[in-house]
Amino acid sequence: MARCGATSSSIMLTYAASSVHPQDLTPPLSLFSFKPKTLAFSLHANPLVFSCRGERRAAKWVDDLCTQREARSGFYSNHVAVTAAALAAEAELAEEEDVEETEGAVAVATAPAVPTKPKKGKAALPLKRDRTRSKRFLEIQNLREIKKEYGLNTAISLMKQMSSTKFTETAEAHFRLNIDPKYNDQQLRATVSLPKGTGQSVKVAVLTQGEKFDEAKNAGADLVGGEDLIEQIKQGFMEFDKLIASPDMMVKVASLGKILGPRGLMPNPKAGTVTANIPQAIEEFKKGKVEYRADKTGIVHIPFGKVEFSEDDLIVNFLAAAKSIESNKPKGAKGVYWKSAYICSSMGPSIRLNIKEVLDYKPSSDV
Repeated sequence: MARCGATSSSIMLTYAASSVHPQDLTPPLSLFSFKPKTLAFSLHANPLVFSCRGERRAAKWVDDLCTQREARSGFYSNHVAVTAAALAAEAELAEEEDVEETEGAVAVATAPAVPTKPKKGKAALPLKRDRTRSKRFLEIQNLREIKKEYGLNTAISLMKQMSSTKFTETAEAHFRLNIDPKYNDQQLRATVSLPKGTGQSVKVAVLTQGEKFDEAKNAGADLVGGEDLIEQIKQGFMEFDKLIASPDMMVKVASLGKILGPRGLMPNPKAGTVTANIPQAIEEFKKGKVEYRADKTGIVHIPFGKVEFSEDDLIVNFLAAAKSIESNKPKGAKGVYWKSAYICSSMGPSIRLNIKEVLDYKPSSDV
């Protein structure tokens, strides 16, 4: 029986191979991703029956084997037809994909460029490497060395020498401190009264009521009002440089926070603009009281006069500002408090100062 099964299998393979053409076997293996189920056929091993005459008759399984052979030959012929149809469909799909890719590439190449939105604010400013300086600035910046630290007297004389604009420039001081203002115990905000003034006329407005209304007028306030002045400010009135309020008016002034806050005009006790002694506050701001605070990077910017001031007056104002920053040192500041200090005019280059000499500086008795 084993020999008979092997013979029938070889006959089946020979027949199937003769019905497959060579060109049907050349396509890539990806097309034959499906696997036809192998036909499971069983051989019924019925024993041979011998008659009484000694003649041997064939068993029933011989007829079954012939029937299975005919069905198998029909299956393989159908399989070859399916393979040929799959090859043709794969070729058509490949051609369609090539055409779509070509059309997409042409569309991308011919598509018009989308205009970009114009930049606004700080993003519109040119980069540092692309900025150009005026001829005036390029000439005067050669009068000082960039990385050199100067003494206070020499620095102020250089600043006055480098001021060459048609208007009177303001003298500015910039102090870099070792603080991080994002922490409450390292924030710095205070005021300083410059002995020689700021050189600017300050317009003071006062919000008060009752008896203090007349006191503010007699002290020299430019504007005095109560609820009527609050309504004017809500409507956009901003013709003043400082706004002083009495403590009893702060409940009503709170509604002006969104208007005055961004402009730095909101009354605050730390700035000396919320006080019961209104005449004294008016006098101090008229004479040259300046408010300062540390920015997000821990740098304090203070104007300390006009360039047209004498060198001695500028030195006195500068030392008053430095001592105020030193005396108002935040509690959370640790390590070296002073990192660097610079002075400059409004339109001039900066001049680096020697911190140790500035802190130990002692003005002459004549100043």
